[in-house]
Amino acid sequence: MLHIALFIMVAGFFTWSENIIITRGLKVVGRIGVTIYIWYIYRKILNFGAISSFNWRNIFSPIFYIIYLLLGFASIMWSTNPGYSALQWLMDIECLVFSYFFMRSISSIEDFFPNSNIRFYNIMGNVTFILIAVFLIGTIFNPDDFFRLVEGGEESRLGGYIMNPNELGMLCGLGISCLIFDLYRKPNKFFTILKIACITYALILTKSRSSLIGLLLIVFFHINRSSNLKLKALVYIGIISVLPIAVEKLIMRKGGIDDLLSMTGRMPFWKALITEGLPREPLLGFGFMRIDYNEAFSSVHSYTAHMTHNTFIQVLMNLGFVGLGIVLFQLFFTIHGFTKENTEKKLMLFGILIPVLINSLTEFGIFGESNYGILFYQMIIFSVSFKKNTYLTSIQKLHLKKKRPELLV
Repeated sequence: MLHIALFIMVAGFFTWSENIIITRGLKVVGRIGVTIYIWYIYRKILNFGAISSFNWRNIFSPIFYIIYLLLGFASIMWSTNPGYSALQWLMDIECLVFSYFFMRSISSIEDFFPNSNIRFYNIMGNVTFILIAVFLIGTIFNPDDFFRLVEGGEESRLGGYIMNPNELGMLCGLGISCLIFDLYRKPNKFFTILKIACITYALILTKSRSSLIGLLLIVFFHINRSSNLKLKALVYIGIISVLPIAVEKLIMRKGGIDDLLSMTGRMPFWKALITEGLPREPLLGFGFMRIDYNEAFSSVHSYTAHMTHNTFIQVLMNLGFVGLGIVLFQLFFTIHGFTKENTEKKLMLFGILIPVLINSLTEFGIFGESNYGILFYQMIIFSVSFKKNTYLTSIQKLHLKKKRPELLV
C-alpha cells in the first residue's frame, strides 16, 4: 500500500499527456486523492496495533520549514502574481501533508512492528525502478515522446517533455542510492543488481552531469563504509573503466569545458539576477516563486527565464534575504539531525539528500517551484523529526492490550 501511494504521488509530478486539461486533472485528482489515501493507510496501521502519539526531536528543522512556508504565504500579499504564488504554495502544503503521514506510517511500523520487512529505502528504490522502467520501455515503443532532442537535434536525452532530463537523472541517483541498502540486507542480490543496472543505464541516457556527480559521491560513501577490499577494488576498477565513456558522453557534450564551467550558461543568468533583479526587492523578494515583476526575468546580459535554475537563488529572488536566511538555517538543522541517527540511517539520508541537493544547484530544487525534489526533502525532514513516545495514556494502553498485548509484557 505504501508503494502504491508513493508511486502515484511521484508519478503525479510527470506530464503524461500533451493535453493540459488531462494533465492538470491527473495532477489535481491524483495528488489530492493519494494524500487522502496515505492518511487512510496511516489509520490502518494504527488499527493494527500502533499508537498515534509521538515526541518531536530536532524540532528546529520542521519549525524553520514552517516559518519558510508562513513567509511564503504572507508574500502572496506583495506577489507580482498572487494567483501563481498561491497555487505553488498550496502544492507545497499538499506535499507536506502527504510527507507527514507517509513518514508517520514508516515511523509507526519501525516502532511497533520491528519484525516487519517494510523499509523506507526499499519503498523508494522500488518505486523509482518502476517509474524508470516505464521510461526505458517507452524508448522502445515510443521514442519520440520519451526522448528530448537538444543542442540543435544533435543529442537526445531520456525524459522527453514528460520529465526534465536533469530531474529524471536526479530520481535515478536517488533510486540507486536506496537500492544499494537492499544489497546489504537481502541474501539474493540478483534482482537488486538488475534494478540498479537498469536505473544506471537510464541515468546515462538522461545525460545529466549533476546526477552523475551525485551518484559517484553516493558510491564512494558506500565503498568507504565497506571493509571488503575485493569489493572496493572491483568498484574502483568499474568506475575507472566507464569513466572515459562518461566523460565523453556526459561531461564533454557540445560546448566543451567552457559550457561546463559556466554551468551550461547559467552563470551569466545568475549574475544578472543578483546584480539587476535583486536590488529591486532585496529584503522580501517578489513573492513566492516569483523572480521579477514580469512573468519572466530578462536581461541584455543573459537569456530570459521564469525560474532561476538554482533553488537558493530562487528563494533569494522570491523571498529576499529574509527568506534565504530562513532556508539556510533550516537546511543546517536538517543536516545536523542526521548526526544523531545510527550509521545506516545516516548513510541512507545522505544518499537521498546528495542527489536532491546537487540537483537543487542547477534546477528547481528543494525550495523551488513544485517538483518531487521538494517531496523527498520533506520526507527527510520528518525522518529526523519523530521520536517514539514512551509514555502511554490509559486509553493507549487499553488499545495496545486489545491489539498488541505482547508489547505490554
